[in-house]
Amino acid sequence: MPFESGQRLADAVREATAILHEAGVPTPRVDAELLAEHLLGVGLGRLRAMLLGDSPVPEGYGELVAERARRVPLQHITGVAHFRYLTLAVGPGVFIPRPETETVVQLVIDRLAGAVAPKVVDLGTGSGAIAASIAHEVPDAEVFAVEFSDFAHAWAAKNLQPLGVNLIHGDLRDALPEHNGSFDVVVSNPPYIPAEAIPNEPEVALHDPPEALYGGGADGMELPTAAAASAARLLKPGGYFVMEHAEVQSEWIAEHLRRQGCWTDVTSHVDLNGKERATSAVLSPAGPRE
Repeated sequence: MPFESGQRLADAVREATAILHEAGVPTPRVDAELLAEHLLGVGLGRLRAMLLGDSPVPEGYGELVAERARRVPLQHITGVAHFRYLTLAVGPGVFIPRPETETVVQLVIDRLAGAVAPKVVDLGTGSGAIAASIAHEVPDAEVFAVEFSDFAHAWAAKNLQPLGVNLIHGDLRDALPEHNGSFDVVVSNPPYIPAEAIPNEPEVALHDPPEALYGGGADGMELPTAAAASAARLLKPGGYFVMEHAEVQSEWIAEHLRRQGCWTDVTSHVDLNGKERATSAVLSPAGPRE
């Protein structure tokens, strides 16, 4: 899908927008601009200024537009995902962080306000988005991150090493036994999609790794349940646990935590779209049941 040599950038972006719209891309204009910005390396503000003049379309733009029209994720094409205040390295084999998860990070940041040298672990870190943001925004925190997938662990290492996060290649179900009872916060965005559910978006269904999507079991609740059990094991009494999940799982997860008998202050939280997409709880002073 090459554009004409010397074609005006503004015309090419307009044409690309129409192509992406026809392909069903949810944000065709934004994606068309971001692909051009990626090739030019000028920043989005500068790009939009260039669109007002006669700047030529960069070489290779048509090929990138064609990839995006095939519903290859924008982040796989550019190699980066923007999350809160960070730019993360992403690509095939790792779950692309979503804006909704920024709300989960904010819950942790708010909880840690005024804390001195808190100890935090992110179970199932994927790209490292949650752990990286906490390390960046709470500089005196001691942050750990656990990831089982070899591919995701490699991406997480790129993102977390510069921030001093302790990255563990392990299973969230039994990781860090030597740290039992020592964390102030446990946070997790585990896989939670039911086995028979197929995501609607081609970018998710065809490109996000299945191990980052499906939570295990018909209801998808095996890994979320395991994350809650690990949180009870890892937290100090009075420690804070917060987990992302599907909107339809909110009531089930809240009730599950209450039934365990070791959690207090079980609370559902809404995301940027007003949907109940996270649940938090506090480990009771008595700690987990033996």
